[in-house]
Amino acid sequence: MALQLGEVAPDFDADTTEGRINFHEWLGGKWAVLFSHPKDFTPVCTTELGYLARLKPEFDKRHVKLIGLSVDPVDKHETWARDIHETQGYAPNFPLIGDTDLAVSKKYGMLPASIDGTCDGRTAADNQTVRTVFVIGPDKKIKLQIAYPMTTGRNFDEVLRVIDSLQLTATHKVATPANWQHGDDVIIAGSVSDEDAKKTYPNGWKSPKPYIRIVPQPGLTKA
Repeated sequence: MALQLGEVAPDFDADTTEGRINFHEWLGGKWAVLFSHPKDFTPVCTTELGYLARLKPEFDKRHVKLIGLSVDPVDKHETWARDIHETQGYAPNFPLIGDTDLAVSKKYGMLPASIDGTCDGRTAADNQTVRTVFVIGPDKKIKLQIAYPMTTGRNFDEVLRVIDSLQLTATHKVATPANWQHGDDVIIAGSVSDEDAKKTYPNGWKSPKPYIRIVPQPGLTKA
């Protein structure tokens, strides 16, 4: 069964390039991004892991942990990391799960639960559905999932943008409009009455329609 937004992210124990972990313990009370790969030594994934390693300081600023997964053993991940560093200029600076028994891929609905066996003999094409990004909140619930085809590299700048929105809207009763970027105006959530909105926004709001109430992003520090 496919996972739904708002569900608790399935827990698991797994070997990683930084040792064995229990996923929920590793998460602690932090935000996290779990992103998966169908096979080691695949070209698009090589570029993705290098780029994400370069971008990691931006996730750190947002207190977001990163963890990858590939359907191969950890020792292969470590060899692959050298190729990533050589070709992309950055090596993975976050743990990579070795999902050799396909257990995590099955738990997260990326492979059918009916598949038998291990990663041995499986190709990237066999595992092509193992290309999903999950954003998980401090409550361990899934806040976002995006599945990508093997031929399209992932946009981790967009993942950062969504995390900015998720973290903002988790704290304030607002929603973010199309193409919103940090610092842009936001929309008062529909669950907030006008009466309650006036308490938070005494200066009012722009309202091109009664159901659209636009205000500056809350929490910004004024220069």
